[in-house]
Amino acid sequence: MATTTCQVVGFLLSLLGLAGCITATVMDTWSTQDLYDNPVTSVFQYEGLWRSCVQQSSGFTECRPYFTILGLPAMLQAVRALMIVGIVLGVFGILVSIFALKCIRIGTMEDSAKAKMTLTSGILFIISGICAIIGVSVFANMLVTNFWMSTANMYSGMGGMVQTVQTRYTFGSALFVGWVAGGLTLIGGVVMSIACRGLTPDQSNYKAVSYHASGHNVAYKPGGFKASPGFGSNTRNKKIYDGGAHTEDEAQSHPSKYDYV
Repeated sequence: MATTTCQVVGFLLSLLGLAGCITATVMDTWSTQDLYDNPVTSVFQYEGLWRSCVQQSSGFTECRPYFTILGLPAMLQAVRALMIVGIVLGVFGILVSIFALKCIRIGTMEDSAKAKMTLTSGILFIISGICAIIGVSVFANMLVTNFWMSTANMYSGMGGMVQTVQTRYTFGSALFVGWVAGGLTLIGGVVMSIACRGLTPDQSNYKAVSYHASGHNVAYKPGGFKASPGFGSNTRNKKIYDGGAHTEDEAQSHPSKYDYV
């Protein structure tokens, strides 16, 4: 029961995290215009991984996709690649984990096979979550670097007077969605990996042959032996003679010295 619960919890967390990664990737609010120095403006700008948008005070929004690939910054292309790789690995992990669930029985699949599939899906979820977290963190680091560079340029020159020439960008909501989604996917992968241990068959039991000494059921006496009561009814009764132990048939077929008196 605990194994099934771990599998279901890990599957749901990973599924929710994958949905969050997809949502964060397609969102346009990875970076938003900083309104600290200019809170009242008629134009609000924000950018995503695939297009940049401009929202006017009248409510009209115009978005323009990036028509170039080579002209984009290398860091932006790296973030795109990381998010796409994370989503692809998460989709494969979801497909594998569906067949690995213990509550779903497919044919004559053994628990050892389900354990391997559960571990595989857990590893895929962990890598997917790490890719998402790294991608969002790289983009956030790029925003921080550009923000302080823009701030330094704004306050330089003219005796330190503020020049609101350049547009500064800060963290958008898509970054926080990506961080949370990557964390959920990572936690789901860890839970799936832990559930793998409950499906692994116990390898401590092995086949062995037990040997018992026959002297446990035989009582020896000087001059002969007699069978203990532990023998079955099929064992012939023994008689003890001075010369040794003989069966009744042997005593009749081979006369002893005492028969000739």
